[in-house]
Amino acid sequence: MSATTKTRTAAEGRTASKPAQASAAARLLGDRRLPVLVTAGLFLAMYIGGLSRYQNYGFGEPQVFLNLFIDNSYLLVAAVGATFVIMSGGIDLSVGSLIGFTTMFTAWLVERQGLPLMLVIPLALGVGAFGGFLMGYVIHNFEIQPFIVTLAGLFLFRGLCLVISKESISISDSTVSSMAQTRVSLGLGELSIGAIVALVVLAAAFYILHYTRFGRRVYAIGGNEQSALLMGLPLGGTKIAVYTVSGFCSALAGLLFMLYIQSGDPLHAVGMELDAIAAVVIGGTLLTGGSGYVLGTLFGVLVLGLIKSIIQFEGTLSSWWTKIATGVLLCAFILIQRAMTARKQT
Repeated sequence: MSATTKTRTAAEGRTASKPAQASAAARLLGDRRLPVLVTAGLFLAMYIGGLSRYQNYGFGEPQVFLNLFIDNSYLLVAAVGATFVIMSGGIDLSVGSLIGFTTMFTAWLVERQGLPLMLVIPLALGVGAFGGFLMGYVIHNFEIQPFIVTLAGLFLFRGLCLVISKESISISDSTVSSMAQTRVSLGLGELSIGAIVALVVLAAAFYILHYTRFGRRVYAIGGNEQSALLMGLPLGGTKIAVYTVSGFCSALAGLLFMLYIQSGDPLHAVGMELDAIAAVVIGGTLLTGGSGYVLGTLFGVLVLGLIKSIIQFEGTLSSWWTKIATGVLLCAFILIQRAMTARKQT
């Protein structure tokens, strides 16, 4: 074979390989599981990095890993509720204020009014769910943007916190103390009641979103609202239900946060709605809705929690580095979402 023929053959081989490589890249970007896999891989890489750097400081202890669930149980529950809303193409900015209101409402009823905690819990959950229902009702029936309605909810619940009390209310109730200190042994470590409740909520959300009609409606409405309407799906009922779920989860997160700190304060959970949204986005759920996995939200929360743990083990970094790292990750995952969206449009 002549040199010219060999050169031509090699060139043709390179030309043929380019479409194959482009096709492989396109399939990768088109895979809905890509953001979740990236988040899971990021968490694993960060955890391995922490093990290698802080192995002499106890980072590899099983309890350190379980503490990620204990210290972020309330955020996980709030993020699960936010996942329903974002998956449907909406947004909920009232999460942090509703969490703060729940801590104040519970502390006021238990400490100032002397009501038993077992009676206060369903009251707090009912108030949270009803608040979410009202916001969903206004969004659907008055056709107002979710950003505006939930922003009003943010100010409303934060204002109600200050109406109850301008000062922090410490909780000395024995039932609250007992529940806060209870630990469930897993052999290698322990989990708090809050962490167990958060994992149960996660499992329930996973089943609802992936194995029920309601879950499929949430995906359909988030993917294309007009198509869902033409298919005869109950658009209004689903939207209202989604915000009701978010309100319920926010109230439950408030109860878990109350157990975690054993007090109520009008400034509790300021900005926590942004942490919840960040966890959902880092977990791979599209901000435009219609795509994502609730397990991705779990990894998003774990990544944020792991960042805090690494900063604590480092000892020389300010806690503000948590916000900086969160911002960088958000930008990265939004770029991934943009690439995936652009691929779908082509």
